[in-house]
Amino acid sequence: MTALTITARQTDFRPTPWAAGAHAQSILASAQPRRWRVQRAAEAYRAQAEELLIDCGAGVRLLGHFNAPADTRANHQPHLVVTLHGWEGSSDSIYNLTLGPRLQQNGFATLRLNFRDHGESHHLNEELFHSCRIDEVVGAFKWIGQQYPQHRVSVVGYSLGGNFALRVANRAAREGIALDRVVAICPVLDPAETMMALDSGSAIYEKYFIRKWRRSLVRKHAAFPHLYSFDDLAAFTNLRQMTDYFVTRHTEFDDLHTYLDGYAITHGRLDNIEVPTIMLLADDDPVIPVQGLRNVRLPDAVELYRSPRGGHCGFLQGWRLRSWVDGFTLTQLQTG
Repeated sequence: MTALTITARQTDFRPTPWAAGAHAQSILASAQPRRWRVQRAAEAYRAQAEELLIDCGAGVRLLGHFNAPADTRANHQPHLVVTLHGWEGSSDSIYNLTLGPRLQQNGFATLRLNFRDHGESHHLNEELFHSCRIDEVVGAFKWIGQQYPQHRVSVVGYSLGGNFALRVANRAAREGIALDRVVAICPVLDPAETMMALDSGSAIYEKYFIRKWRRSLVRKHAAFPHLYSFDDLAAFTNLRQMTDYFVTRHTEFDDLHTYLDGYAITHGRLDNIEVPTIMLLADDDPVIPVQGLRNVRLPDAVELYRSPRGGHCGFLQGWRLRSWVDGFTLTQLQTG
């Protein structure tokens, strides 16, 4: 294995000075003014998308949105990029709507996959989402390979989606999934450390995730009122308490520690990755502590990039707060 301290490369990302801070980068990435501008620019891209119901096996269905490349005339071997959003994001997360059109204009097809209970998919499966449901995401990639056999398939994941992307890559060879490249942006490394960062850091992030999770659970109850009653949602004031409650009542895990460890990528859990893989981390990420790298072991197929700035899935540049990471990702996907 290659030592992280030797292989980590520095990026050329330079934020605009007035938005260089970690919180500015993290919050402005999805703040309303930028969100409105991105959504307007992506209207045609979203309108052109084909809605997919993906059969993941074992009766599980996931929702996806497929876009063909803008020009296929010179595309002899089509390249399909599957994007995986973060926790409580969706196929319409802002990073998906900036990257997707850019990939489309550069000859890539895209498939924006929703995890269970994300986007408009709460009604598709009875059981609740949790972050250890890797089997169904692996099943989704098998289905994608069968439906698009002529395509090279790559995956780009953000935050929890980056964590899923790395776990899919780790199982790809064993499961017969052909992947071209993997890009994981600010992936969750050690979920226990992320939980601690959210508990002890700025209340902005914890409140944001609690609010979105509550909203998601309300939608789950509306889809399956005979199965779920979440009358006590207002009682939870922090993520640790809320997660512990749902883990012990709605998952197969006995306790919170076992659950969080179940989707960690520490201690050699990426050893089986053979596909060329890029990990991008920001040293100032307020959600994913970069110190978690001390327990991560990377195989030679994985290349690590670190940026002093960027926040959590931010990487915004210029007065219009354009995404630097989109260009970085495009370059990585065009390599090889």
